[in-house]
Amino acid sequence: MTLFALSAILAMQPLPQTAPTVPPPAPIGPLPTARQLAWKDLEFTGFIHFGPNTFTGVEWGHGGEPAEVFNPTALDARQWVKVMKDAGMKGVVITAKHHDGFCNWPTKLSTHSVASSPWKGGKGDVLRELSDACREGGLKFGVYLSPWDRNNPKYGTGEEYNEYFRAQLREVLTSYGPVFEVWFDGACGEGPNGKRQVYDFPSFRAVVRELQPDAVIFSDVGPDIRWVGNEQGWAGETNWSMLKAEGHGIGDDNPPPTKSLTEGDEHGESWIPAEADVSIRPGWFYHADQDDKVKTPAQLFDLWERSVGHNANFHLNFPVDRRGLIHENDAAAVLGLRKMIDATYGEGTDLARGGTTAGDNMRGYVSKGAHEKPEPLAYGTDRAVDGDAKTYWATEDGTKAAMIEVELDATKPFDRVVLAEPTWLGQRVRKFRISVPATPDNNHRDWTVIAEGTTIGHKRIVRVPETKAKYLRVEILDARACPCLTTLAVHKTKVPG
Repeated sequence: MTLFALSAILAMQPLPQTAPTVPPPAPIGPLPTARQLAWKDLEFTGFIHFGPNTFTGVEWGHGGEPAEVFNPTALDARQWVKVMKDAGMKGVVITAKHHDGFCNWPTKLSTHSVASSPWKGGKGDVLRELSDACREGGLKFGVYLSPWDRNNPKYGTGEEYNEYFRAQLREVLTSYGPVFEVWFDGACGEGPNGKRQVYDFPSFRAVVRELQPDAVIFSDVGPDIRWVGNEQGWAGETNWSMLKAEGHGIGDDNPPPTKSLTEGDEHGESWIPAEADVSIRPGWFYHADQDDKVKTPAQLFDLWERSVGHNANFHLNFPVDRRGLIHENDAAAVLGLRKMIDATYGEGTDLARGGTTAGDNMRGYVSKGAHEKPEPLAYGTDRAVDGDAKTYWATEDGTKAAMIEVELDATKPFDRVVLAEPTWLGQRVRKFRISVPATPDNNHRDWTVIAEGTTIGHKRIVRVPETKAKYLRVEILDARACPCLTTLAVHKTKVPG
């Protein structure tokens, strides 16, 4: 019996969402936490760099810049949120404090803050304006807090400064509502007294866990999400969500960007997925001479596919300008990206959605006589093309290789195949292959390989040559445990008019 003959038999019986007699596949560790799963579902988030550097034109301030330089003329956090929401972003992280030590909130712990600036007569609070705008606009709110402080005289004193930094964390994490991500930069240089500081990161993380238990913590090595190993916005085509954390540190304690940060580690003991950060301009802070150097929508689309489509989250930075706005050029570029994503991957573009499917291994399938109804399948191949991220095709225990096929409209070209695993069960696939019939009338005898790959994870976008085919086959060639797919989608890239 061919795969599609089997599929025709199965199509005679409605398939329920669950089959109590067939247990789901056993998870294979390490596994993500609930906060990691929630963060991964965001896929695309914004980053805001804004502070004295915006007005002085430098990337790393020295800490001696007077607070008076900070004076945006038209700050509008609602404009930031609207741009990001319209672009499809689900959250934003702002530099509450960068290395210069300037605080974008009126801290009680330092005079180097917005309270000492002329902006709003010293009564302004950037974090308040953004957190309020996020709640109104439906975006999640996150904060970047640099432990390096080139202004505060306590920096370099050891525990005295660490206690100061923990107090700053407490101020921020108790004053602005829910925080979805806390971003720790590991930069560590000299403070105003010429001394360096040894950061007590375990205690910093403990404060976050105490005050914002649902927040993910970012650093070079997690503990919840890791740096992808570059600031160019892409992840490796092989990208495990697991990492061998031992041997990695933060900032200067971390070795030079390594393959393991970009690709993860199959045998890593910790689930620490990657975040791919990049600025929409060459700089992270605003520089007027970069107004014509904004990445194009096509460049951003390429990075989106190589981050979100490589099992990482895409974290795109906007250098808010001296007015206190996302510049028109930046807004136009990211909204152009959104149009490209929608044209290619938006509603109604999946050529495999609801298509007839077949597979050589389906969990719970029991072959009966030709005239008997098959057992209902909770994990049939149709689950991979139903558009529901919570249902999935699964295979029998002990399986390490399996095949799934979907029938397509042979008149419609495609050049992208999207795969996804139910990662709450662990990341499984080591190697896969995508094929189409060698000729239109070969009746499943000969196949032409159009792509090969390694990991899948939360989402894998596979670029393939433009192709027309009656059938598409995905072979899982090797896996850590029985293969499962929650998504098999087929798309054609389009340039919006």
